[in-house]
Amino acid sequence: MPGRRTSLYERQRALGASFAPFAGWELPLQYAAGILAEHRAVRCAAGLFDVSHMGALALRGPAAGEAMDWLCVNDPRGLDAGMALYTPLCRRDAGTQDDAVAYCLEPGRSYLFIVNAANVEADAAWMRSELDETGIAARGAEIVDESARTALVALQGPAAVDILGALLPAGEREPVAALRPFTFRAGGAAAGVSCLLARTGYTGEDGFELACAPQDAGRLWDALLAAGQERGLLPCGLGARDTLRLEAALPLYGHELDLETSPLEARLGRFVRVQGRHCCAGDALVRQAAAGPERALVGLLPQPPAIARAGAVVRTPAGEPLGVVTSGTYAPTLGRAVALARCRRGQAPIGSVVVVDVRGRAVRADVVRLPFYARGKG
Repeated sequence: MPGRRTSLYERQRALGASFAPFAGWELPLQYAAGILAEHRAVRCAAGLFDVSHMGALALRGPAAGEAMDWLCVNDPRGLDAGMALYTPLCRRDAGTQDDAVAYCLEPGRSYLFIVNAANVEADAAWMRSELDETGIAARGAEIVDESARTALVALQGPAAVDILGALLPAGEREPVAALRPFTFRAGGAAAGVSCLLARTGYTGEDGFELACAPQDAGRLWDALLAAGQERGLLPCGLGARDTLRLEAALPLYGHELDLETSPLEARLGRFVRVQGRHCCAGDALVRQAAAGPERALVGLLPQPPAIARAGAVVRTPAGEPLGVVTSGTYAPTLGRAVALARCRRGQAPIGSVVVVDVRGRAVRADVVRLPFYARGKG
């Protein structure tokens, strides 16, 4: 039985997409050009992704600011209208419920969380439970699932500013081009489509994510493809999305993050800002930070041509278990395989050598500094 389909499904099929199941959705894995070409387009020009499967949870009410402070591991108190925040969402034991980007629409009163597709219902239930238990809901804070009313496309790559600028009213081009990372403009229009324009993404490149009504997404998609045609833009699928994010060492929920893993164990300590705050996971994260997390995320370069996939066991050269690979793939920008692994803290330092079980074969891998790729340094 096919999964759910976004409003852009027929356009994707017409573009030659091959589809794969993902979190209950039927989504493009790749288009006619293939994953390698799509990956390189994003690094060198631009790529266009349909990410409408992501969840959209609105937080509204006079106590919404208090709710943000309780739910977010990153500190939301300085958010003003037009600012966004990447934040882990953690349970009281420091396990990660999800990670999200939160957009501030009206300080203290209105926010929008973009969450992972597989977690939408669980996230909404967890948020409501926390707000009910703390009494914040009664003081005026509600969670509304806006996913069915929200389409989301991502325009990523060095040409993204020029491509999007060609679709904006003349007076909007300069302000949108001047947006800093994790800021946005709400109520703007691109190609005549009303949308939220955010300087955010999940590829390690510059770019934008544009949220609009599902019935308008096709018009926006077509206009972006047309504007990018002479600038090297390609439509991109899940395959390139994964290779791009892995090169940039960006976590994927269910791999680097889960209910058993804290953000401190996933190399996200810079987004853990709970000191002096009334935060759901604050006490547990403070204790873990003081004691030191038991596990750490490390980068591996397996010996070519081996590719270590998620679940592969990592060992010392003497055979002692160290941890497990969380994600692994071929990295087109580096021209070799890379992997992320969760290992016992301090046991796989940068510069050391480990052994990974790859389909029953012991493969040597170098432990390296993350990320594998950084814009301007690759």
